[in-house]
Amino acid sequence: MTAARATPVRVGVFGLLGSGNLGNDGSLEAVLGYLRAEHPEAVVDALCGGPEVVTARYGIPATRLHWYRGEYRTASRAGAVAAKGLGKLVDVLRTGAWVRRHDVVIVPGMGVLEATLPLRPWGFPYALFLLCATGRLFGTRVALVGVGAGAIGDRPTRALVRWSARLAAYRSYRDTQSRDAMRAMGVDTARDEVHPDLAFALPAPEATRPPGPPGTVCVGVMDFHGGNDDRARAEEIHRRYVDGTTRFVRALVEDGRPVRLLTGDACDARVVAAILDAVDSPLVTAAEAASLTDLTKEAAAADTVVATRYHNLVCALKAGTPTLALGYAAKSDALMARMGLAAYCHPAREVDADRLLEQFYELEKRSAELRRTLTERNAATARQLTHHFAALTKTLFPATADTHLHTSRKAP
Repeated sequence: MTAARATPVRVGVFGLLGSGNLGNDGSLEAVLGYLRAEHPEAVVDALCGGPEVVTARYGIPATRLHWYRGEYRTASRAGAVAAKGLGKLVDVLRTGAWVRRHDVVIVPGMGVLEATLPLRPWGFPYALFLLCATGRLFGTRVALVGVGAGAIGDRPTRALVRWSARLAAYRSYRDTQSRDAMRAMGVDTARDEVHPDLAFALPAPEATRPPGPPGTVCVGVMDFHGGNDDRARAEEIHRRYVDGTTRFVRALVEDGRPVRLLTGDACDARVVAAILDAVDSPLVTAAEAASLTDLTKEAAAADTVVATRYHNLVCALKAGTPTLALGYAAKSDALMARMGLAAYCHPAREVDADRLLEQFYELEKRSAELRRTLTERNAATARQLTHHFAALTKTLFPATADTHLHTSRKAP
């Protein structure tokens, strides 16, 4: 019989967690649920963007990701530039010391290997590289679990992302495009698996939409300015996105439909305010969701969802509600195809309110059929995630996996 482990396994979780992005926090919540169910003996803590929020919400100790508190603010003064530069050096020591205390570090989901939103190489890509490099140096297994990846044009960012992936002990992806992107960047992905997004592992509420005439439409908005390669046109892209989405909401209101505005990050409140100001109607309200569970409940109570942020889509699809994606990256198209709604995608960079309305009404005509499709796809997704977590246990917690296997063989 396999001997019991003398000391509890020490697990760290890493990322921009507790920083206002509900998708990131939902991925963390899914991984914590897995650890508490399958590895209750594990001692868990975090190195993250919002340690106070993570500790208060999830009950685990947490340390700030960066020494310099202004890491994600633009440094224009000499003192701020110097402090940010010093922070890069200090973070080498801080990250190494934190990693060294752990047996396993998990990066839960998130688009950590992509640049679909603006980012600088010396920000999170540098932090991820430090994590993976020090993990390899100190023999701590670093696992990139169910992450998103994409083609990256910026050379420094691409190099940091490529080396982070190469140095990780385990990689799995939330869609095939992510694995293909890493292979194209020179990473050996032969043993890497693709599984549904971790947020699908969160509990799903029952659909609460009452019978009767057409009801609420949830519209998930985003403070969208394009991706990393769109910086020169960022304001133009943002203006077109907000104007097109506002026209769409106004058309729904003129048709007598209640509209519920959803967000996925604290910064999205600016877009909500702009739409509420432009469409002055009691039919338009804004949800105050604090988690993916809250967003899923909102989606479950709606007739239809039209959403931009990736994890708004995840919540709506998990709720089984017919959904139209205002997609800004290949990951949105891949998710919609996986769930059987590939025909209902619309480009967030070029929102055409008239065409969006046509797609919306077509979606609603097929509502009953699409709800059945989503029920089937969600059942398949649950089975795939069970396999994912079993593979994770086998790779990261081999002693536990051996014990479970031995017990199952001895069971009568």
